Amino acid sequence: MKEKPGFSNFKALVALLFISFLSCSSPTGSNSDNSTDVPGYTDDTFFSTSGTQILNRQGEPVVIRGFGLGGWLMPEGYMFNMPGDFGPTKLRNAITDLLGESETDRWFEEFRTNYVQEEDIIAMKEWGADHIRVPFNHKVFYDMETEEFNEREFDRLDQLLIWCKRNRVDVILDMHGAPGAQSSKEIADSDGVARLWTEYDTYMPVTIKIWTEIARRYKNETIIIGYDLLNEPVTPAGYGADDVLRFHTDLIPEIRKIDENHILFINGNYYSTTFDKLDILAAYYDNIVYAFHKYWNETDQGTINYLLGLRDQTDTPLWLGESGENSNPWFNETVRLVESNGIGWNWWTHKKLETITSPLSAPSNPNYEKVLAYWKGDGPKPTANEARQGLFDMAEGLKIENTTFRPDVVAALFSPSFNNENVPFTSHSIPGTIDAVNYDIGDNLIAYNDMNYKRVNGDPDQTGGNSGWVYRNDGVDIEPSTLEGLEYNVGWTEDGEWLEYTVEATEGTYDIRVIVASPSGEGRIRLFSDGRPVGNTTNIPATGGYQNWRQVNLGSDQFSGGTYTLRLQIDEGGFNIAKLIID
Repeated sequence: MKEKPGFSNFKALVALLFISFLSCSSPTGSNSDNSTDVPGYTDDTFFSTSGTQILNRQGEPVVIRGFGLGGWLMPEGYMFNMPGDFGPTKLRNAITDLLGESETDRWFEEFRTNYVQEEDIIAMKEWGADHIRVPFNHKVFYDMETEEFNEREFDRLDQLLIWCKRNRVDVILDMHGAPGAQSSKEIADSDGVARLWTEYDTYMPVTIKIWTEIARRYKNETIIIGYDLLNEPVTPAGYGADDVLRFHTDLIPEIRKIDENHILFINGNYYSTTFDKLDILAAYYDNIVYAFHKYWNETDQGTINYLLGLRDQTDTPLWLGESGENSNPWFNETVRLVESNGIGWNWWTHKKLETITSPLSAPSNPNYEKVLAYWKGDGPKPTANEARQGLFDMAEGLKIENTTFRPDVVAALFSPSFNNENVPFTSHSIPGTIDAVNYDIGDNLIAYNDMNYKRVNGDPDQTGGNSGWVYRNDGVDIEPSTLEGLEYNVGWTEDGEWLEYTVEATEGTYDIRVIVASPSGEGRIRLFSDGRPVGNTTNIPATGGYQNWRQVNLGSDQFSGGTYTLRLQIDEGGFNIAKLIID
């Protein structure tokens, strides 16, 4: 325990001592630990904290940047296009209904094996990540019915640690689904009741048992930064801050009896957003960090000032333990916000099915779509063969070599030039044809201008970012195209929007055309090269529909050899754009 200058909350002290007195849990009593030795890995010190900073193994202040392995050991239905109420248990039951118990076990083995491999760790390191957060459901490691730990899954975690040591990627372990469920939501694997709180005496001892077993096994593992004790608690009516405080004052001492090495990350109540009464923990426990989450709100300083106040008051570091599920501009703004305040972050998440918001997008397949339709009540029950083929093909698609890489997402998170400089999404040449959707990588007002480019509240009907939700994660609206040879087109255009393309030109005079579609002849378009108007400003004719395509002539112009930035400007919107042709 420790004392910090300025702590004088006597009532909180009395409450803390009383809660600690009520605790009746005990440690596992074992002192053995797992071995994940890797040749060449010689680090023998741990991450730690000093005042408001997280320190690396060399004792240097660091702002850590990483990804969560969401979906791997805690699958949430929305990540795989399943019904939104599918938590891990409901998902397993639904698959068992289709495949039977033994085939379901085999599917989960393949799912987990394919979802995270060493190649995933290597990729995240190359993107710029220095750590990963590992969300797990307590059921993965412990069976409450048999009261036994699952050695197969601990072996899987040990293998992950070996990969991370080989590639120098640090690890934070996160109890994402606690015994009894810490909220009533599927993301806590709940049955609709947050029983960790309503049946505390039943489920808290199990929580302590699991965490102390993890501490026993990994207390000497330096590749582990620390333990994220309880993801996004949400107390039900009649419960609140006192209960979340009690949870931590019951748990932390039991972990510390075994493991004094690792940082403990403390999540606030209500989806890790409020820290009422948790400030007291910093006065009595060393090596802790307050972990907050940020989704679907603005990205200005005012949104985190209360957290900075907590940091200053307690002289304890902050960490953005989860954020994401928005557009690239929102990603970049959020990262710049927290980093400018000395706060590290972990992004949700590195891989999902058919997504634009994660760096890796796994494919679906026709038989899996039949399974989804059945689960959503939109189709008949698939045959046993269809279900088996669809589910196992989906699991195979999770291998990194079968996924689609989203470079724009990684750039938004890690590129220092994202908010001030265009970077080519792909190479373009003059003469040549440019697909409209292949505009440059960069922020809104840097590589493009879109009138509605991020989501800043929790309204599910709010439109923010890419309205078509395919191909890229910017403000630009993109949809599947029916034009032969073209997979996607730009749509939902509005007055004043524009797109920029970096091109390499060969000297010459060229004709300029665009392929567009407009039901009623709305719209006007023009082209600029490095700010200079080229060709003609042109009205868009009626083509009979948003997927009825027609070439429109923008005139001709002369280009010298070299690199240019072309801007396709929409003076008046209301039409779709497929291609720009300069030849």
